[in-house]
Amino acid sequence: MKKIVILGAGESGTGAAILAKSKGMEVFVSDRGTIAPMYQALLNQHQISWEEGQHSTEKILAADEVIKSPGIPSSAPIVEQLMAQGTPIISEIEFAARYTQAKMICITGSNGKTTTTSLLFDMLHRAGLDVGLAGNIGNSLALQVAQEDHAYYVIELSSFQLDNCYDFKADIAILLNITPDHLDRYDYQFQNYIDAKFRITRNQTAEDAFIYWSEDPVIDREIARIRPQATLYPFGSQEQNVAYTSGKQLILAAHDEVEALSIPFDELSLQGKHNQYNSMAAGLAAQLLNIDNAVIRESLQQFAGVDHRLQYVATIRGVRYINDSKATNVNSCWYALESMTTPTILILGGTDKGNDYSEIDQLVKDKCSSLIFMGKDNSKLIAHFEPMGIPFASVDSLETAVQTAYNTAKEGETVLLSPCCASFDLFKNYEDRGHQFMRAVRNL
Repeated sequence: MKKIVILGAGESGTGAAILAKSKGMEVFVSDRGTIAPMYQALLNQHQISWEEGQHSTEKILAADEVIKSPGIPSSAPIVEQLMAQGTPIISEIEFAARYTQAKMICITGSNGKTTTTSLLFDMLHRAGLDVGLAGNIGNSLALQVAQEDHAYYVIELSSFQLDNCYDFKADIAILLNITPDHLDRYDYQFQNYIDAKFRITRNQTAEDAFIYWSEDPVIDREIARIRPQATLYPFGSQEQNVAYTSGKQLILAAHDEVEALSIPFDELSLQGKHNQYNSMAAGLAAQLLNIDNAVIRESLQQFAGVDHRLQYVATIRGVRYINDSKATNVNSCWYALESMTTPTILILGGTDKGNDYSEIDQLVKDKCSSLIFMGKDNSKLIAHFEPMGIPFASVDSLETAVQTAYNTAKEGETVLLSPCCASFDLFKNYEDRGHQFMRAVRNL
């Protein structure tokens, strides 16, 4: 009997454990942290052995194969021991894909993944396809394969998930953009992160599709270097792309056999230049899956958006409050600021991942009336932004940040939480940060 060890018992790990058990494998789940009660209950229900608060080294090292949570770095001692003895380590995505014949539509990029994934899922769902949502959002892919396998999966893939994919193949791969992020996990080498993102094209053939932003210099360079085998579907602002902007319209024409779809910018439910690109990527994938243009148009017009991504919270005393807690890197904040149309009080800060804040300097100068730095250590933010002469405050709690913004904001301004940083200094995750922000605003 094949011995499978699962490291990490969150959504992906628990799902992988249930799938492995259903395939007759001996399964052991180990989590150095605390396993949430809902996942404990699922593991117990399926009679799966588990531990929390420790790693039983001997038992783990005896595994034939290990499925690792994407949140566990390769530098973790137990992972290093497994690698040293040559034990195969794979991701939940890699494992689940072995047991399904579904079409895989996979989305990655430094920014826009969740929005694009959710939008594409909405298109396929509206079209009546049997589709599941998985990866960074939705339910575990492995759990869905085990319990309710679908004909299609729309999967948001982080670089961490792609790191441990080897035989997995995306039928349609979407690469939105690549900017420096998570460099602490990649030895502070940008190329290592680029390589991880491009793993989404691994194993693709000419029968598969690779949709990408043609004006990203990093992507453009890498395509020339590695020459992906998939058929290329570029999108951008120029007419030589298969999806592009013309005047104030989006044009989508994935191939000659599909009628081009034109839709005015002001009819898009998701506003801002970045969302035009997200809409193009999702729309192209839908056209390649033969979704009717009328359905694509309806989705583009009606899609409600993603929580914690430029999410409207409230207007108080003529001041709009926007929750963009999902902006965990500088480039995400750039997109948020780019979409602002009123003077903005920007709340930023948290766990710095080797950020270069100069990327947003010009937008901060052009759009921000003041800055609020929120974190345990704001010294890097102060050192960078103070010379600009823009008023700022340094605080160590979200409640204080919101109150400070409320006290200083003028009618017609926007208060934007777009942190540029990870949330782990003061919060459980970016969702927790976003929820606390919304609660603090509503309590004003």
